[in-house]
Amino acid sequence: MITTIVNFTPPSAITLEDATDLFEKGADNYRVVPGLIRKYYLLSNDGSTAGGVYLWESKEKADAFYNQEWLQLIEDKYHCKPIISYFQTPVIVDNFADSLIVERPKP
Repeated sequence: MITTIVNFTPPSAITLEDATDLFEKGADNYRVVPGLIRKYYLLSNDGSTAGGVYLWESKEKADAFYNQEWLQLIEDKYHCKPIISYFQTPVIVDNFADSLIVERPKP
């Protein structure tokens, strides 16, 4: 599995209330994204940075999603370019589901 962290810095700070409204309006679009397991929306305490944490089945699925159309959508919506960081995710502890997920490298 792959985790991506997407950060962007809009030209002016966003309030938590405004961010929640914006994020909620777009959230259903992510329910049908191929290979996306989970997404968390993020907002810094001062509202100057926003973004998301995405858990993907694979890097290929993540790369397919972060295409030019998506990048343009983020830039148009938030008036800034996103920064995407990729991380291997070999172990997940999910206390809500009371589960431990381990993905070992394939030989």
